[in-house]
Amino acid sequence: MSQQQINLSPDLKRLQDEGFEIEIRNGGHLIVHHIPYVNAKCEIHYGKLIAPLTLNNNIALRPSDHVIFFMGSYPCHNDGTEIQQLRHLNPNQTLFADIVLNYSFSNKPPNGYNDFYEKIVRYTDMISASAKSIDNTVTAKTFKPILSNNFNDVFTYVDTNSSRANINFINAKLNNQKVAIIGLGGTGSYILDLVAKTPVAEIHLFDGDILLQHNAFRCPGAVGIDDLEKQHYKVEYFASVYSKMHKKIIAHSVYVDDSTLELLNGKTFVFICVDSNKARNKIIASLLQKGIDFIDVGLGVNIVDDKLIGTVRTTTGTSSKNDHLSTRIGNIDFDDNEYATNIQIADLNSLNANFAVIKWKKLCGFYQDLIGEHHTTYSINASQLLNNDNTTV
Repeated sequence: MSQQQINLSPDLKRLQDEGFEIEIRNGGHLIVHHIPYVNAKCEIHYGKLIAPLTLNNNIALRPSDHVIFFMGSYPCHNDGTEIQQLRHLNPNQTLFADIVLNYSFSNKPPNGYNDFYEKIVRYTDMISASAKSIDNTVTAKTFKPILSNNFNDVFTYVDTNSSRANINFINAKLNNQKVAIIGLGGTGSYILDLVAKTPVAEIHLFDGDILLQHNAFRCPGAVGIDDLEKQHYKVEYFASVYSKMHKKIIAHSVYVDDSTLELLNGKTFVFICVDSNKARNKIIASLLQKGIDFIDVGLGVNIVDDKLIGTVRTTTGTSSKNDHLSTRIGNIDFDDNEYATNIQIADLNSLNANFAVIKWKKLCGFYQDLIGEHHTTYSINASQLLNNDNTTV
């Protein structure tokens, strides 16, 4: 994939053809290895230039800014004094396990940089001039091929959003997970929308229902009438939509019950988005037995005085914290109760999904978690958010 991107972009191809050691790392970062420079002791060392790529359809566009990152000690003149015209910031930020952004440099031509070739060559010349004055044989053009072994191929195209924000190292905490979403009727489909934008290894969808017209009004995107006419299973429809972005989406057009619980074996995390307490409690019991962490979501919405009131619930269960579940998740179904409602609204489904995915990312160490809440409720009419069953004081 990296070589394909290089071949598609004339400026990157030119850098490679002229002998620069270039690598495209997952998330859309251009890394140029073996950049000669002089350190404060007047010694010749080699650093790396790093630039987030601006891509469209895996083709490099004009650089979005003139700043570039550098891995190494600060470049100096041949007398050991620092090259001040490069100075910008020193973030010392880990980008990948083996790549640290020690410094950022700023040197802007009057009209900016037309392409990445121009940007890399200009910074290389400025950084390496002093090294060449000491030893005229040093060069950044070694013609050594660099192939990335870290490119995350779960996406059909590169995640340049993470690279622009320099959070690939944090994003990598979600790698290798096999996530299951049970129920795609409302909240589950929004959870899929969010999880499909992460580098998890696999996303398994479970639902035995057909996609019907009312589902279109409580799921992300716009379902076409032709899709409704085809009577797809929900999981098959959503898998086809999100497979345009994430390669590893597996559809299971079944309900999760006694006969299919074994399909959850080997999953690392499960989102439970079902409207049956009987079903959810059976699933929860099985997950606890298997040692699989999960989040259960729920909406309780009612009509009062021609307005809607209700609560959005997000309940987390893990191997280390599950003693609260019996008091937070109901055991009785009210399907035959004429006063029971199953009101679902897209914005509430979306909100419920966001709470769930944010909590999952906290568990993964993606977001900081100061209180370790395992049960969250949001009351619509009071705009009140409550966190309970905390593990951190």
